[in-house]
Amino acid sequence: MIVSTGTASGKSLAYLTPAVASCLDGGTVLYLTPTKALAADQLRGLRELHLTQVRAATYDGDTPFEERTWIRRHANYVLTNPDMLHRSILPRHASWMSFFRRLRMVVVDECHGYRGVFGSHVAQILRRLRRVCARYGSTPTFLLASATASEPGAFAMRLTGLEMDEVTVDASPKGSTTIALWEPPLTELRGEGGAPVRRTATAEAADLLADLVLADVRTLAFVRSRRGAETVALTARAKLADVAFSMPYTGTPLPATHHPEAAKPTSPPQATHWSPDTALNNTIDNDPNNGPDHAPVNDLGQALLNDSSSGPNSTPFNGPSSGPDHIQFKDPNNGPGNSPHHGPSRSPGEDPSSSPANGSAEGTARGPADDPADRPAQGPAQGPADGSVKGPANGRPGSAPTDAPDSDPTRIPSRNAPDNPLSWALPDISDLSNLPDKIAAYRAGYLAEDRRVLEKALRDGTIMGLATTNALELGVDVSGLDAVLIAGWPGTRASLWQQAGRAGRDGQDALAVLIARDDPLDTYLVHHPQALFGQPVEAIVLDPDNPYVLGPHLCAAAAEIPLTEADLPIFGPTTTDVLDDLVNQGMLRARPTGWFWTRRERPTDLADIRGGGGSLIHVVESTTGRLLGSVDEPSAHTTVHTGAVYIHQGETFLVEALDLDADVALVTAANPDYSTFARDITDISILSTQRSHPLGQGTLHFGEVEVTRQVVSYLKRRFQSGEMLGDEPLDLPPRTLRTRAVWWTLPASAVTPLAEAGIDLGGAAHAAEHASIGLLPLFATCDRWDIGGVSTELHADTGLLTVFVYDGHEGGAGFAERGYARANDWLTATREAITSCECDRGCPSCIQSPKCGNGNEPLDKWGAIRLLNTLLTTD
Repeated sequence: MIVSTGTASGKSLAYLTPAVASCLDGGTVLYLTPTKALAADQLRGLRELHLTQVRAATYDGDTPFEERTWIRRHANYVLTNPDMLHRSILPRHASWMSFFRRLRMVVVDECHGYRGVFGSHVAQILRRLRRVCARYGSTPTFLLASATASEPGAFAMRLTGLEMDEVTVDASPKGSTTIALWEPPLTELRGEGGAPVRRTATAEAADLLADLVLADVRTLAFVRSRRGAETVALTARAKLADVAFSMPYTGTPLPATHHPEAAKPTSPPQATHWSPDTALNNTIDNDPNNGPDHAPVNDLGQALLNDSSSGPNSTPFNGPSSGPDHIQFKDPNNGPGNSPHHGPSRSPGEDPSSSPANGSAEGTARGPADDPADRPAQGPAQGPADGSVKGPANGRPGSAPTDAPDSDPTRIPSRNAPDNPLSWALPDISDLSNLPDKIAAYRAGYLAEDRRVLEKALRDGTIMGLATTNALELGVDVSGLDAVLIAGWPGTRASLWQQAGRAGRDGQDALAVLIARDDPLDTYLVHHPQALFGQPVEAIVLDPDNPYVLGPHLCAAAAEIPLTEADLPIFGPTTTDVLDDLVNQGMLRARPTGWFWTRRERPTDLADIRGGGGSLIHVVESTTGRLLGSVDEPSAHTTVHTGAVYIHQGETFLVEALDLDADVALVTAANPDYSTFARDITDISILSTQRSHPLGQGTLHFGEVEVTRQVVSYLKRRFQSGEMLGDEPLDLPPRTLRTRAVWWTLPASAVTPLAEAGIDLGGAAHAAEHASIGLLPLFATCDRWDIGGVSTELHADTGLLTVFVYDGHEGGAGFAERGYARANDWLTATREAITSCECDRGCPSCIQSPKCGNGNEPLDKWGAIRLLNTLLTTD
């Protein structure tokens, strides 16, 4: 059974009731979650039931070894993750004999998180689990839960291999959610090619987070990368420190718990434009972005904090009476209905990497990760990279209002003064010095005890604002949240609604703000809201039959219990062919009774289920030996290379050395005035073509390719101005990725007229490649860092102008295949995104990539449009 209903609709109760009943009847329950945070949250809820017959415990990488024996022998409700099931529970199933014999139910929570390569691995792990259960005579019921699954029954059947019933009717009561689409204002800076530069999404998120915390609004800010989460928290804390310094109030101490109504009078102020952001900006006198050429400071804060419908019994933000709505915010300086020019996105926290090609390339790399269960989704094994690094943002542009309630606009009125308009929006605080402590960062890479402390502090209101990666996206009950900030398109509509659903979980009204990055897809969505609202979530893509996924799990299954002919249907139709390959490689030994694992190595080490690949690199402070965290080996090439700026819990470090042989990166505390991001070169060769068909005047192909990437240097960019300080060389080994790609070619007869018209064919192909990578996540369940691309005017294997888009995972993840199936819609949207952008020569909102290995050269915007027109028309 799969229950697929909205966030906070009671799915936990739907599986908790029969699960607890199973325990009371003498059975056992296995609960699977993608993240440790969710498992810890579920355990807390179970213990609050005070049912002594339910012996619940988490079994994950944070569980002390002395507790694990007790759990195996006595626990009847075990909460774990696919990583521990794969590496510990299934290989040692004999130690869990009593548990498996009585297993009545397997709960797979937040199952939409199992997609791509990660989902394909989990599908095979669940098949191994079914096989072990059969060994001990149990046939547990599988109950799956998801708030955002398209075609849930079909997806659940593909994930588990079992026939599925589905529950999709959601009649649960819920408050309204106001969805705001926020486009940051332009600055006076100019980026590559002279393109105008917008304020970054992370800078806007930091400002809004500080504003909302100052207004006593409990807020989560979702940021795409670990470094971004750290930077948002650090910047917001600095802004609140400025406020604390400039506002000497008298009153009662800030309460430890959240009481949003306590801070509000019986009616809000009416005729005032003062807001918390005004006070904040009075402390930022040296912000170069302040000035008449920028949008007002607090468009969103003013619109919502000054809502006349607010009252003593209302939430801080009042949305429509029912159902989601959306608001579009644009720079008023651009005029009504005008789409402004877009400059390069330089988010402070995006994980750095790049990928040029034999011609040009663009791709993305997942951020670092320490413990796999802290990462809800996979990162590319040697995948492409997309993102940029820039330092903490300047203050929000703008100036104090002229109609402040005091003749001296620099003087903050006393909190207790009757005319103080802040008295309804701010909690009574006698000492604001602890105000910055109301904001923190949360991400994978922290120690387990630190993560649990942060989760508890957010629930009880000790922390009012938390900047987080998607580690808190899935189902953690943080009741009482009022607002969610989403810094940059999270990759899918499913993730967008999942993150937005974190607010309003007590049934109250809520606010969710999608802050657009300077990125083709982000810009497309804020100007085309119909692509978001009223649309179904994306179909979940996974490929359990991928031989690079299936092979390691067949080895693990053979080590657990020797494989027999009767087992083959469980693992899928390609099992026989993959088994033959494993025998030929000496991985398995075929005997009359079945297939056996006979090697000394642990077969579970063959499968990196989170898709990162390689071993973990430990980040160690050289002067003290303190372990700060860890990153996966592919990400280490781009995030902790020698000379990189590394941020951990608000502290900044410089990487002294990266030793890949010793799996360690040595760092030292520093305070540089620049950020770094890596650049690499990429080459691609075609191994086989599986499918092809005509597309306009060209041909579309899908097949297997080999991608070779090597990080060759890193750029240093000054925080405040974005000035490029240098390009430092690096000596790192190349990484080879064998994956699947979709590519299109145009014959000489089609491109010759374009060349004769003066179009730069290489620049046009390069621009089309960048834009198509940016738009593919709208048609495939992927994030931009899941895919990469290469474009060239004349490819060695095709002899034609060729543009590739490939999966950033070994063996492929199904994203390129989805692009092949939706090519006409995908490339049409790509052309529209480029055409509708009002820039002259190209910018990050259409064709520029902040991680292009060639420095976004050459690019030809109008040539890309002509090229796509040629591809999409038959004449």
